[in-house]
Amino acid sequence: MPDAKLTQGSLVLYKSRQAIVRQLGDRLELDTVKGPVRRIRPKDVVLLHPGPVKDLGELQTTDAGELVTAWGLLAGETTDLAELTELAFGEYTPATAWATWTWVADGLYFRGTPDLITANTAEDIENEKSRRDAEAARTQAWADFLDRTRQGAYLPEDSVFLQDVRELALGQQDKSRVLNALGKAQTQENAHALLLELGDWDYSINPHPQRLDMALSEPKAPLAALPEEDRIDLTHLPAFAIDDEGTQDPDDALSLEGNRLWVHIADVAALITPDSPADLEARNRGANLYLPEGTVHMLPRAVTESLALGLEPVSPALSFGLDVDAHGQVTGCEVVPSWVRVQRLSYREAETRLNEQPFKQLLTLARTSEARRRANGAVVIDLPEVKIQVRDGIVSIEPLLPLWSRMLVTEAMIMAGEAAALFSLERDIALPYTIQDPPNDELPEDTTLSGMYAQRRTLKRSHQSTIPGLHAGLGLDAYSRATSPLRRYLDLVVHQQLRAYLHGTTLLDVQSVMERMGIAEAASGSTRQAERLSRRHWTLVYLLQNPNWQGDGILVKKERLRGSVLIPELGWETRLHLRQDLPLNSTLNLAVREANLPALDAYFRIAVPDPKRR
Repeated sequence: MPDAKLTQGSLVLYKSRQAIVRQLGDRLELDTVKGPVRRIRPKDVVLLHPGPVKDLGELQTTDAGELVTAWGLLAGETTDLAELTELAFGEYTPATAWATWTWVADGLYFRGTPDLITANTAEDIENEKSRRDAEAARTQAWADFLDRTRQGAYLPEDSVFLQDVRELALGQQDKSRVLNALGKAQTQENAHALLLELGDWDYSINPHPQRLDMALSEPKAPLAALPEEDRIDLTHLPAFAIDDEGTQDPDDALSLEGNRLWVHIADVAALITPDSPADLEARNRGANLYLPEGTVHMLPRAVTESLALGLEPVSPALSFGLDVDAHGQVTGCEVVPSWVRVQRLSYREAETRLNEQPFKQLLTLARTSEARRRANGAVVIDLPEVKIQVRDGIVSIEPLLPLWSRMLVTEAMIMAGEAAALFSLERDIALPYTIQDPPNDELPEDTTLSGMYAQRRTLKRSHQSTIPGLHAGLGLDAYSRATSPLRRYLDLVVHQQLRAYLHGTTLLDVQSVMERMGIAEAASGSTRQAERLSRRHWTLVYLLQNPNWQGDGILVKKERLRGSVLIPELGWETRLHLRQDLPLNSTLNLAVREANLPALDAYFRIAVPDPKRR
């Protein structure tokens, strides 16, 4: 066989398939199972038998040969195709040569090339048989899994096949072998739907933070001790941290000293210095991640435990003393490190004390400030909001009531942000300012729900800048967020700058502030999206847990018989087909028709009111 040469009619291998040489020369012409192939280089084929072979059909044989006998005679030795064929079939013909080569190509008993074939050892054969059996078992298990999946059935052992589906649902990869085999589009939504359908996931799995690559573990950066420094003692002033019930990180409190408003803020920058490990980690997170199932902090929990206001009898603060005139204008601002004694109150508790001092005076001050901002073009929008919480897998949704105590705190924080901006402008301190350009189209003030809905749609997105500018929504010429350094990284930067100024140490320059703004804004943008999508997820879970839900919707926009409807009880907006032309702000009784968790959407219908619901 080594001395055999190609002739017309020779049987050869071409791309691992049998072929017949029809034309010799510098380039060959072959017959293959797929038809004639021309201009093939001789070195691209391997001779199996000199022939002649007239037709590939001649290669079929009913003789099975003595494969095992031949292997037994050659075990551990080498041979060539001609000799092996003689041993197995008793003759070397094109048909027997091809049959023998299929054994060699199979690789179980023999391996090699036509000129040099090795008989595998018994151990090699047993190992290969075991591998093939395992592969066959895997193939069968895969086929069985797909059959069950098409029928919506699921066994515990199927979990191993769903890993790529989980990874696609969580945004960790963009393809799934399972979805491809089932003929489904390889999307996150389809992956999520399949996992729910099979029961591999339940409603408690919220994939959206992981899809957005959010950090879900608490930061563990090392912390230094709170530095010793002179602080003004303001513990004689009653100070009140007013928050939602259950708030774990109170970072602001209010006091009155005569006509001066004190806004005390947790002195986070005293502990978190620029470019420290905790600062860098907070910068990359941008803000706390508030999810209905829990909060992921941007700073180590030890920071909150030691600095949040009211958790200890006396707390360190950075206090803003604001002088406010009769028109609600901040006319002066003092910023000092301080000690404060803070009492914690919920908004509901504070609401019951608005006829007492200092709450009565604080509310008067807040109303005056808001009136001043309204006169400057501020847009005050009061659309329904809800608080969504998950406890032991059960979702609760509670409306946030439009309390005066909430407005009081909000207005005080706005005044502090304006004061921080003006204080820094007068002293040439680089800060991240919050800017909001005025809307292109002015709308008349309308305090109905549809009017406020329309006004909100005209507002432009706010952005950060080191150059102060108008915040149209707040009606302020300059504004900087400065009241949540435990929760927002750029508020922390404001505090770091103010503390550096007060202590006469090096300030961050404009370029350094800009770099921090870019990193934190990118991170906090993802945080806000994760929060929004998570709220939708858990609202849908609430509807799935309450499939007979009914409630009121308010018509806030319409186009002929299509309407946009707000559902205050859920904090949800939906689109409906109206049965008749209705005026804006009409109340519709709605019932949930479907909650599609993977698609993050819910569908409602107009229902007949249930008298038992009232």
